[in-house]
Amino acid sequence: MATRASLSALSSINNPWPLPSIYYTTKPYRLLFSCRSISSSPRLRSRRFPSPVASMPSYDKELAAAKKAASLAARLCQIVQKELGQSDVQSKADKSPVTVADYGSQALVSLVLNLELPSASFSLVAEEDSGDLRKDGAQETLKRITNLVNDTLSTDGTYNIVVSEEAVLAAIDSGKSEGGPSGQHWVLDPIDGTKGFLRGDQYAIALALLDEGRVVLGVLACPNLPLMPINSVDEQYHENPVGCLFSAKIGDGAEMQLLNGSSPTKIHVSSTENPADASFFESFEAAHSLHDLSSAIAEKLGVQAPPVRIDSQAKYGALARGDGAIYLRLPHKGYHEKIWDHAAGCIVVTEAGGVVTDAAGNNLDFSKGRFLDLDTGIIVTNRTLMPSLLNAVQEAIREKNQAASLL
Repeated sequence: MATRASLSALSSINNPWPLPSIYYTTKPYRLLFSCRSISSSPRLRSRRFPSPVASMPSYDKELAAAKKAASLAARLCQIVQKELGQSDVQSKADKSPVTVADYGSQALVSLVLNLELPSASFSLVAEEDSGDLRKDGAQETLKRITNLVNDTLSTDGTYNIVVSEEAVLAAIDSGKSEGGPSGQHWVLDPIDGTKGFLRGDQYAIALALLDEGRVVLGVLACPNLPLMPINSVDEQYHENPVGCLFSAKIGDGAEMQLLNGSSPTKIHVSSTENPADASFFESFEAAHSLHDLSSAIAEKLGVQAPPVRIDSQAKYGALARGDGAIYLRLPHKGYHEKIWDHAAGCIVVTEAGGVVTDAAGNNLDFSKGRFLDLDTGIIVTNRTLMPSLLNAVQEAIREKNQAASLL
């Protein structure tokens, strides 16, 4: 068993976090938060991959690690959702809710990525931080989160470790990276759709990898999403398997499988060509999308079906497999989109043959830090429908702005 002395000695080697009792293990000690990956160095990487064509890494190991991390985080979230208590929910400074599952999911993903892909250059851009967990009175909450993380790790059977409370706090705070255009950065929303999670509805663990500012892989774990299309009215709806894992790697297409284990299958966006036949998704929360503007756009396109309103990036996954043809996210003025709300979903849809742009038709740029610099909103559809959808969106926005100017 590793001793405190040996842990302290190792903690000084390229380790950005203090290492007080991170864990004890019967296996040889592996440093959780260090070691610099050779491939992460631009100078060395250029030597290994001298030509532009040959320079594209496979990302196979990264995708496997991301799928494992997101699946374990989903397992933790499912446990919490089944027995959610009032003490498990808190309010952040912006009045938005945060739960022990948000914190536990973020800690778990950080820990698993470091165990599977040890690297001193590890960078995580994520939603949560440990500030509230370090305050007086938060000891019981932190203890519960730590127990959840350890219990989930133990069920996997791969890791013979016990993680300390200090390690959980450090893992959560590893998500403070600002991202940017250089190097590799993991992007995580530990629970996308926390309000949906609290209602027992849709939510997602959304994890993506940026390499030199570009999204190169993404995983969406959607514990409450049925395997069958969500717009189906099949009488057997409740008897169908629930819990989907979407994954995509740049240039390799998108796949879906059951969270509890099944072979992945390739998925593709809807091939609908007629706007009138296109069903569309929008955010359940009105704060995240202007429903009246969406209705005006649907009317211009002649869409007959009512919108499907669900929480989280589960919408991206559902659209990627063809449940609907259009996703509109048109937030209120002044709302700033975060990269973790779209990075994973964006690559899942684009690798499934779809298109994701802002309201001006620009591709989303994830290289500018923690926020997206957008024109008005985000629209998602297939390549055939995008021109007519863009026209309808821009026309509806102009009319809305003109009406507002007359007031």
